[in-house]
Order: sequence, then C-alpha cells, then structure tokens
Amino acid sequence: MTGPLLGTNLLCQVGLLVHDIEKSRRDWAEFLGVEPPEVQITGDVNEARTKYLGAPSEARSKLAFFHVGPNVDVELIEPDKNPASTWRRDLDANGEGFHHIAFVVKGMKEKIAACEAKGFKLLQTGEYTGGRYAYIDANEKLKLALELLEND
Repeated sequence: MTGPLLGTNLLCQVGLLVHDIEKSRRDWAEFLGVEPPEVQITGDVNEARTKYLGAPSEARSKLAFFHVGPNVDVELIEPDKNPASTWRRDLDANGEGFHHIAFVVKGMKEKIAACEAKGFKLLQTGEYTGGRYAYIDANEKLKLALELLEND
C-alpha cells in the first residue's frame, strides 16, 4: 500500500442536497442545538468559473455549513433550477439527502488526475473565495461522490 490516493484520509465534510435550505437549516439547528448558520450563495459563472462535465455552467446554489466536529462540517446545498450541475442532477434523480464526502487536498490538478487514473470521472469544478473544488464520481467503486477542496 502506498498511502491515501488523495494524500489524506481526513474527512472534512458531508454534503446533503435539500429542496428548501431555510427549513433544512432550521431543522438541523434544532437537532444540533445551535443557531442556524447564515446562508451563502455560490458565485456566478464569472466568479466561480463553474464547469459541469467539462462545459461552463451558470449553476449556483445556496449553502449552509454546520461545524459538527473539530474538522468536519455538514453542508446543506439547495441548487438553483439550472439543470447543469451535479447538485441539480442528483437532487432531481435521487431526491433530498446524501450527496458527497469531502477532503481537503493539496495539488488539485494532480489529485484529479490520480482519481481519473483509478477510473473515477470528473463531474464538476469551480472556485470559491480562497480556493477551488472538484466533484468526482466515485460511485462505481466507493458508492459515492467525492469532493476535493483546495484552499489557498
């Protein structure tokens, strides 16, 4: 064994797709006994540079993050109605619930290439203030989507 494919085995996030982020963040806040977090909106295509299946996408989503451990967040994701995203595709196909687990990585391009070499497909990429993300389809082998997060 050569070590973890992503250079880490430290899970940092569990992503959940929801239809109504306002209701879901209140429900999660009540469950966790905390105040509901602020809702963030992903950047537009010019800011986020979102690509879905290799093509530019205007997809956006509302996000809310609950810090549930020293290094783990539960991320709630309400995608916009634009179908050109992994969020919208999966919410429409599977309904609300689990979407991905995420790991913080260094060397995004190299990690994507390593995943592709193992037969995982790149689904979506984008940028956020202070970093970038990539969703990888690892469903055939790992039964889920992976999100890679690289912070500057």
